[in-house]
Amino acid sequence: MKKLDRGFFNRNTLKVAQELLGKFIVRRYGKKIITGKVVETEAYMGPLDLASHASRGKTPRTEIMFGKPGIAYIYLIYGMYYCFNVVTEKKSYPAAVLIRAIETSGNEKLANGPGKLCYFFKIDKLLNGEDTTTSKKLWLEDRREKIKKSEIIARKRIGVDYAQHSQHYLWRFYIKDNLCVSKR
Repeated sequence: MKKLDRGFFNRNTLKVAQELLGKFIVRRYGKKIITGKVVETEAYMGPLDLASHASRGKTPRTEIMFGKPGIAYIYLIYGMYYCFNVVTEKKSYPAAVLIRAIETSGNEKLANGPGKLCYFFKIDKLLNGEDTTTSKKLWLEDRREKIKKSEIIARKRIGVDYAQHSQHYLWRFYIKDNLCVSKR
């Protein structure tokens, strides 16, 4: 098991989004360790991606997206669900990968969507800005599980119908036939 370092995230967002599949989220919460395998991601890349928060420029909310790769970008949607993203690419270029679904041992419905995932992992606004490359609370690990290119499905992102041309980008990735994916 190896914690993902800054170099892993300091690359093309589409590549990172695909290569996060099969990696593990690890969350230390009190004395508990919670883990799960990433099975679905979405990429958000640059100021021209109208589905990205960064398309509106640098704001207090999006400032983290313009920061160092490997930083957790966590925000609230619909006033009740948190979403966990990891910043990618070089500093000052706003890009991130949303972790959409996790495979957990037991019940695949526990973390098959970004809000459920954050609830399961006890991820909230307090972890916004956490450096996943050095954190002792929240990080990602490579446990040497290889996902073949033929097992990666690319589809449109979910919930971005407002994003004009950007709504058509095939920037959602998931592991083929995995029961824990949020939507097929």
